[in-house]
Amino acid sequence: MISLNRRTFMAGASLTVLAGLLVSQRGFAGETTEEVFEVTKTEEEWKAVLTPKQFDVLRKHGTERPFSSELNDEHRDGIFACAACDLPLYSSETKFDSGTGWPSFYDHLPNAIGTSEDRTWYFAVRTEVHCARCGGHLGHVFDDGPRPTGLRYCMNGVAMVFHPGPTMPS
Repeated sequence: MISLNRRTFMAGASLTVLAGLLVSQRGFAGETTEEVFEVTKTEEEWKAVLTPKQFDVLRKHGTERPFSSELNDEHRDGIFACAACDLPLYSSETKFDSGTGWPSFYDHLPNAIGTSEDRTWYFAVRTEVHCARCGGHLGHVFDDGPRPTGLRYCMNGVAMVFHPGPTMPS
């Protein structure tokens, strides 16, 4: 009969929890969860149409430095669109200064975004936001925004382009 002391039990329990966290963050080997998007390109095709910074954020899920995007200070009427496929994402009417250093919005345009669970940041669970047309990584959404939604869509400015003019896409 095997006898377990407290130290052996705790070590085994800790390894089990760690293994579970790693599997939940990375998925099982061979698991495919990729969506199919309307606009698809190979990695080389994306590199040809995006700047290196855009490629890092949109295709590799990078994050730009806070306060580095000129879109953070963009206050004209217009539409913020995906830098990869030009899908209208956010109206300037929903933009607000969150103080975070990234362009922030309290709502998105209809059918503009998708979300997924992001477990890549220090064991925290965040909600990733991606473009509904091309799947490009835009940023994250948090539940500490202003009324009327209470949401804060914290976007990487390099992942978007700004089109001045009417605030609803035609």
